[in-house]
Amino acid sequence: MPKNRTIPFGYFMKNGEITTNPKEVYAVVTIFDEYLKGKSLLEIAKLMETEKIRYSEYSDYWNKNMVKRIIENEKYLGNDTYPQIIAENIFKQANEKRVRKATRLNLISDDLQELRNRTYCFECGHRFSRIGGNSKYEHWDCRNPDCYRLEYRLTDQMLIGAVLNVLNSAIANPSLLESGGEICAYAPTADIVRQQNEINRMTDSPQVDFDRIKSEIIRLAEMKYNCCTYNESPQKTEELKALLSEYCSDQNHDQLNTLDIGLFKKCVSRIWISHFCTIEVELINGVKIQNTTERSRKFDKI
Repeated sequence: MPKNRTIPFGYFMKNGEITTNPKEVYAVVTIFDEYLKGKSLLEIAKLMETEKIRYSEYSDYWNKNMVKRIIENEKYLGNDTYPQIIAENIFKQANEKRVRKATRLNLISDDLQELRNRTYCFECGHRFSRIGGNSKYEHWDCRNPDCYRLEYRLTDQMLIGAVLNVLNSAIANPSLLESGGEICAYAPTADIVRQQNEINRMTDSPQVDFDRIKSEIIRLAEMKYNCCTYNESPQKTEELKALLSEYCSDQNHDQLNTLDIGLFKKCVSRIWISHFCTIEVELINGVKIQNTTERSRKFDKI
């Protein structure tokens, strides 16, 4: 088993002072560069072994946790008497990426419950359930015994990824959020037409009963009011646009990298899933946007 280092990788003691080790500095810089280029922690660890870079004088063994600790170590910024090795902007970019990867699609149970509360079967309207607890074999399905079973395994990542895709599509193309229709609509019924005709007949009569006409006009106004409908969709559409725009602005991103459950609750009314794993996200303004998941292996029993 390799012995733990007493001084972070990249440094050594010389004449009682901490100074840099050129070969290890090269390795540290390479680790940050390769990570930002897209290599995984494990791939970088393998690269270090391939290049025969020793992690310590006792071992040239590397693993992904060693690489992760280097990426996280703020001493490379020049803290606590340690000379600077990594520029602040590079360190920040690498660690923002690390945090995103660590948290992406990794929701706590309360957040999964919020997803479940809004997820329904397209075929029967029954609410979906998440099956499998915290095991790696979790999947989502309709629990209605008279309904279809899903043709494919639908995982947490697939469901959350579909919601993210829909929200990001709406951010990139706000016209997808448009619901159409007028804010207010009035469609008179046959009873209203008859009431209006009756009032017209009464006012044309030689002997006008003003008290009765007044009463009938008030009744007509009430009937018309009851026929008016208020469409909240245009207002909700503007609310959605503002929510998504403000969130991206606050996070300083053009797109969502992770599913913020608070934003999800404000934007999404329901999620509809067909037994072919087609996912449709219904937003608070009534607009439905479809996302077809990347289907997992077909299964008969989990």
